[in-house]
Amino acid sequence: MKEFAVLLRIPQSGFRFLNFFLLLLITAILCIFSSPAFAIFSDISLNIPQAQIQNSSASYESLVEQGKAFYEAGLFTEALQVLSQASVGFYNTGDKLNQAIALSNLALIHQQLGEHRQAELAITQSLDLLNNLNSSKDRDAIIAQALDIQGKLQLAIGQTEIALSTWQKAADIYEQIGDRATLTRNRINSAQAMQALGLYRQAQKTLTDVQQTLTTLPDSSLKVAGLHSLGNVLRVIGDFNGSRTVLEQSLTLAIAIQSPTAIGDTFLNLGNTAFAQGKTQHQVGNTDLAQKEFEAALKFYQQAPINSAATTHIQAQLNQLSLLLEFFSQKQAENTFKQALPLSDQILTEINKLVPSRNSVYARIQLASILMGLTQKTSTPIFSNLNIAQLLSTAIQQAQNLKDQQAQSYALGTLGRLYEKNNQLADALELTQKALFIAQSIDASDILYQWQWQQGRLLKQQGDINAALKAYNTAYKTLESLRGDLVATNLDVQFSFRESVEPIYRELVELQLRTENIQGNLQTNQYNLKQARKVVESLQLAELNNFFRSPCLEPIVEIDKVVEQDKKAAVIYSVILPDRFDVILTLPNQQLQHYTTNIPQEKVESTVTSLRKSLTDVAGTYEVKQQSQKVYDWLIRPAEAELLKSGITTLVFVLDGELRNIPMGVLYDRQQDKYLIEKYVIALTPGLQLFNPQPLQKLQLNILTAGVGEERSIEGQKFSALKNVAQELKEIQTEIPRSEELLNQQFLDSNLQKELLATPFSIIHLATHGEFSSDPERTFLLTWDKLLKVKQFDSLLRIGDRSKSGNIELLVLSACKTAVGDRRAALGLAGIAVRAGARSTLASLWSVDDQWAAKLMSEFYRNLNTGSSKAQALQRAQLTVFAKEKSPYFWAPYVLVGNWL
Repeated sequence: MKEFAVLLRIPQSGFRFLNFFLLLLITAILCIFSSPAFAIFSDISLNIPQAQIQNSSASYESLVEQGKAFYEAGLFTEALQVLSQASVGFYNTGDKLNQAIALSNLALIHQQLGEHRQAELAITQSLDLLNNLNSSKDRDAIIAQALDIQGKLQLAIGQTEIALSTWQKAADIYEQIGDRATLTRNRINSAQAMQALGLYRQAQKTLTDVQQTLTTLPDSSLKVAGLHSLGNVLRVIGDFNGSRTVLEQSLTLAIAIQSPTAIGDTFLNLGNTAFAQGKTQHQVGNTDLAQKEFEAALKFYQQAPINSAATTHIQAQLNQLSLLLEFFSQKQAENTFKQALPLSDQILTEINKLVPSRNSVYARIQLASILMGLTQKTSTPIFSNLNIAQLLSTAIQQAQNLKDQQAQSYALGTLGRLYEKNNQLADALELTQKALFIAQSIDASDILYQWQWQQGRLLKQQGDINAALKAYNTAYKTLESLRGDLVATNLDVQFSFRESVEPIYRELVELQLRTENIQGNLQTNQYNLKQARKVVESLQLAELNNFFRSPCLEPIVEIDKVVEQDKKAAVIYSVILPDRFDVILTLPNQQLQHYTTNIPQEKVESTVTSLRKSLTDVAGTYEVKQQSQKVYDWLIRPAEAELLKSGITTLVFVLDGELRNIPMGVLYDRQQDKYLIEKYVIALTPGLQLFNPQPLQKLQLNILTAGVGEERSIEGQKFSALKNVAQELKEIQTEIPRSEELLNQQFLDSNLQKELLATPFSIIHLATHGEFSSDPERTFLLTWDKLLKVKQFDSLLRIGDRSKSGNIELLVLSACKTAVGDRRAALGLAGIAVRAGARSTLASLWSVDDQWAAKLMSEFYRNLNTGSSKAQALQRAQLTVFAKEKSPYFWAPYVLVGNWL
């Protein structure tokens, strides 16, 4: 190992620092090559109207053309230099219009280099010049383009609402001057900003309008680019089928106009969509569907023509290589090696032909990262570590020569990751710190947290736990400052969240709980436990934001203030770590308690999976008790004495991982021969900070009931009849007379919207088929004529006066279920619960006999109407069914999420 350390040593000229994530880098680079915003704005900003430079000197015209060529080649520093010269030249000749154009383009280049302040200054100067010129169609068109660039800058730094407003100003100008093609590109950007704000209906309407407009435009490279951008945005918001349809239209058009560049770009983007869809399926455990999508992606990448743009062709090859990581298994190891070796050699040959630029630097980094991953997967390295180090050394040198600090940070970080992999911790830490310093200097938070995490990992491996904890805390704070912006705008984070973001939270909690165990100081221990609890809450929030692919959720209340609301309630946080199961217990007006059970994560997950399967078997009562008593022993048994001593009557769970897919009421105490529902009132929450528990308002309840009882076939899915839906709704109306009903043909989203706009209902009860999934496109409720997706449902409930939506005390989803085989399906339930605007959501985790469902719901409303809290009303209704039917299949699936009072 010592000889290897010497061989891998990097020359003193400067390459020593940084970390990286394989999946994070692969798709982050993919975004750089194929981002819709990048393609759109390269056309807008550097396509200088020739008419505007005819009156300038030939040298300035030449500089502008050079700047455009440099920019398109990824040579941003060179483009910055020549355009700066052109800007000065236009200023000296008094050509304010062309000076403004040059400044707009300089703003875009500064942004590419991570120089946000310089970018903002340049675009502000450009707009100031333009606004002081006499009005003309040319000036107005250039103002609109400058506003488009300004909107892009604002979106990049998280000012989403301001960006949306800026793009609307530009759109108004395009409308006035009749520039439909550029207006289309503008609206695509606006839709992405709307999506980031959680305005899904508006975004969907805008994209629909864009699609219609594109069909009316003449066939051209501009139309192809518009379809590319639309397809990419649809992929970002999770509409994979829509993305593929639009990109296929783009391919047909690209072939018709015989553009090898456009054809290559389209095949690349089609591959990217299939790749992203495959990752989504893989995350939820649909292995066969994931494999199918990966194979489709591979075919698309292989079809990118050799005569397309060099960077496009190389990127397609790199993505083919990265797919081998997804295909890899022990059975395929030999075949993977046979495919990867010649492809790697071919890619390296192609990269070496590229002129040094950001594209060439990132191509080298991505190749190195993929090779590192493949080397870990097989006993026979495809490239030696020395070869990978040399590949990264060249990338670092090129980035330094280009003065591209962002690329330099990525390259140094990846080299640091290589050192970490080979246990050269001191060198890896030095590289990581330098990469971190560069990321800080350019205010690149989306890079910064990666290196802070890597620094924490290295310090932990060196045994410096306190320093590691500090580094992890810094990474966590950086992520918190980004909030959902990272999830909304970074395609990679959406589809590799579990690999690239979630581990930071979990590893930080592990360190905090470990420190609590070894330090012994009560004050320090309590601080660490509170911090661990806070991080668990933040992880729950981050998961939900990733589910929606937007920064739509923010904490609304402090944890301790929530706990003070109910003196008889205890809050139980579960944390599943690789080698143990941790519980943090929050009791009213007491110190936090912490319990640990040493058990592998695989054992916990297999037990929960078996329990979930047994619960949906009517005859599975014995198996349920066998499995659920294990979970009881991990989660409840250690805290039993404290719960009894504190007089606790209600348990509120903040659950981790697959535990969310099982109802807590079914946990079995073998010593007392009782289920947990027989001992405690129970509620769930994805995070205390997301709900502010308030007692059920002492007002006369009114309810909107809706349901589909007849058999339906919608969007290729067949839904069986729910024969007792009509009876269920009738019995509810008996308990709560102030009601409106939408049954069968009347249950349309338009009618639901009309009722919600007309009346501020306190309860909304939907008795219909539905499914909760970790994929928002597969989380839906059945109306008479469509599948109402979670994002549409969310917008529907909030479409009226927001003060009215706040009056929804309870949303009830009867006859729904969690997706079979989806390990994180309950994210869909949590997503609906949080975004619905209701204080509480009552739902079923699997479809149950609707006759029993009707009885349970009737009993629930009877108890609710006589003064019980929501959680008490549910407990009593479940115990009523339990008294008549012991099988958990009938009484256990119902869970209350949110406000339990």
